[in-house]
Amino acid sequence: MPTQVEEMTTTEERHVPGLVVDAPESTSAAKVAAAGTENVQIGSDVAEAFIAEKRIGERIKFLRLKKSMGLVELGRHTGLSASFLSQLETGRVVPTLRNLARIAMVFSKDLSYFFDPEPQKLFRVHRAKERVRLPQSGVADPSYFFESLGYLVPDRQLDPYFAEFLPVKAGREPKAHQHVGYEFLYLLSGELDIRHGETTHHVEQGDAIYFDASTTHTYLCQGEGPSTAVIVTLQQPLAMTANSGPRVLAGGNGQGRLRRPVPALFPPAAEVGAGLKNGVARAS
Repeated sequence: MPTQVEEMTTTEERHVPGLVVDAPESTSAAKVAAAGTENVQIGSDVAEAFIAEKRIGERIKFLRLKKSMGLVELGRHTGLSASFLSQLETGRVVPTLRNLARIAMVFSKDLSYFFDPEPQKLFRVHRAKERVRLPQSGVADPSYFFESLGYLVPDRQLDPYFAEFLPVKAGREPKAHQHVGYEFLYLLSGELDIRHGETTHHVEQGDAIYFDASTTHTYLCQGEGPSTAVIVTLQQPLAMTANSGPRVLAGGNGQGRLRRPVPALFPPAAEVGAGLKNGVARAS
């Protein structure tokens, strides 16, 4: 028998005139909508199916296991018995909104968490033939070309690129770059000189570098042929100190202090998307 606080719901059928159902992701809701909206009577079997589709018990179990919490411990927090919670997780009973609210508050979730459509797992494939090769913008003679490897991912935190750097050419002056966050480079072919702050580092095929991108940096292709690399930028704010404001975490030879803003080597995610649509790059 459930305790008083468990308040198990009944399956009493109710006549609901003029009911409008707007839940296209729900099969049972779709059936009700197909039957029309005038004088609709929701049967217990339809209501139970609608609840089952929300998989509330599975969502509760997921939250509990994510916190490495047992049924007894969850029961202490909610005032519900472990046996009732077990039946709830397996779908044998249905919680009232009051009991569901107790569980939601334990995991710092809103009630809508248990009813919203489940988020789709992120998986995007960027085909080589579908990518767009974009040149360095703002210059008549670009020193590099790049392709976004993550333009299909919305609100991404990492921006991966394939970059091709052209050999040094007389009259072509490399431009220094700077942006918030960090940058990673893996050199696929060729040789590069990377000027980070006041220090120049030479890397060859197979070498990898990881550095603070808030320090000005420049890439110079060495050798007779182009150099190619995979570059990943992480747009993350700098660490803050109590008295000094923004500071660089790892500047080159102490030369990492922020000066006036310098354009980033590669454009932000939103600008890459716009550039792909227009067929032009928006990098500086």
